[in-house]
Parts: sequence; structure tokens; C-alpha cells
Amino acid sequence: MTLKSKILERILIAGSIILVVLWLFPYIYVICCSFKPGAEVIAVPPTFFPKVFSVENFANLFQRMDALKFLMNSLSTSLISTMIALILGSLAAYAIQRSGSRISVGLIVLILCLKMIPTSSIAVPIYEIISRLGLYDTRIALIIVYAAINMPFVMWTMLSFYEGIPRTLDEAACVDGCTSHQTFWKIILPIASPGLATAFIFTLFQAWNDFLIALLLTSTTAKTFTVGLAGFLSAYSIDLGPMCAGAFLFSFPVMVLSLAAQRYIVRGITAGAVKG
Repeated sequence: MTLKSKILERILIAGSIILVVLWLFPYIYVICCSFKPGAEVIAVPPTFFPKVFSVENFANLFQRMDALKFLMNSLSTSLISTMIALILGSLAAYAIQRSGSRISVGLIVLILCLKMIPTSSIAVPIYEIISRLGLYDTRIALIIVYAAINMPFVMWTMLSFYEGIPRTLDEAACVDGCTSHQTFWKIILPIASPGLATAFIFTLFQAWNDFLIALLLTSTTAKTFTVGLAGFLSAYSIDLGPMCAGAFLFSFPVMVLSLAAQRYIVRGITAGAVKG
């Protein structure tokens, strides 16, 4: 490696570090404010790190809002809807990709069109259907809607992975006596696990971060944390300490999950870039 390339590499590394610090700065500041006393959060001039470590903001948040219930609603609806979307979406994508018929091309185009539809454009029809079914303000309604909305994304993601798996594996499994279901679950799906992990993470995030659908379809019983936190902001707009605590509680689980699944996401994104 020449001197010029070493200097360029160090400049790129330094620039990357600066960009990461700038990107993380607001989130780190929110975390620091979460553990400050309420008076210190709004103090002038502000301080970055807390002078006194305190859980006062978390206590105020749980006193003024049923945060634990809202978090459990968000967690349960997100996880269950994501699992449903993954199972049905991966099966449908495998059937479409391996069918080899002319109609499969039309189905792929249809999936792409469904993926491009904004949620806001179908929110009112969704509300009407859920209300007529008597599922308003239930977690079942959120699970059904999230699974249906996110399934095209799962299918589109898995289609690209299935295309990279040779059909000879299916044929070899068939010769060995495997049924179509056994071939899918025991051979194809393990190979496509990076794509499945990628689809899982992004689908879970979409359901976890949703606000519009949860706002329309819930009122009290099935209210998610995003809607509850928005209501808290409307009622206590000046109390920034509990708001920071709520933002930290909401974002921390997905941050941990992202770090845990980072290697799968990288493998999923770069799959097929290098021939093995």
C-alpha cells in the first residue's frame, strides 16, 4: 500500500467517525437527558452529561402514562405481525419464484405495485373494514393490518434471494425423496436466512414505528407506545424530561436488536455481490 493510499484511507476513516458521531449526537443527548433531574433538563445553559444521575423522568413517565401497557402492545403486535408476514411472505415468494409460469411475472409486478402504495392512501378503507368487523381497538386488528401491509416487502426481499439459489438444489432434494415443503423448510430457507433476517428486522421496525394505523385503529385498550407518547406530548408539552425518557424506552429495544442482527443485515444486503 502506497503512502497516498494510506493517507486517503485515514481520511476516509476519520470522516466516517465524524459522520457517525454527528449522527449519534442527538440520540446520545436524549439518553443523557433521560437520566437527568427534571430541573437540569431545562437548565440554561444546558449541560450534555447529567451532573446527578436520576431516574426521576422514568418515574414521572410511568406515573402519568401507562407506558408498560403501551410498550407491551407495541411489542406483541410488532412481533406477531412480523412473524406472520415472514412465514406467509417467504412461502408465497418461493412459490412465485419456482413456479416458472408466465403469471409469475405479473405477480411480481403486482407485488412491486403493492409495495409502492403509501399507507396514508389506504388508511380510511382499513379503518372502515376493521370497524365493520368489530375489531376496533384490538391488538388482533393491528396484527392483521401490519402483516398485510408488510407482506409485499417480505415477498419482494425474499424473491431476490431465491433467485440466487440454484434450482438444482430443489431437484436434488426431490431425488432424495423430499417433498416441496421439506425442501423449502430444510434446504432453501436455511440458505436464504440472511434475507429472512433482513426482512425480519426492517418489517419489525416498520410495525414498531407505525403511528398512523395505530392512531386510527386504537383508543385505549390496544394503544401502542407511539400513540401514547404523542398523547403525553400533547398533555405535558413543557415537561421534556419524561419525554426524553419515553423516547429512550421506545428506541432502545430496536437499537439493541439492530446491533445484534447487524451481521445478518450486512450479509443480506451484500448477498450476491461476490460469486462464491
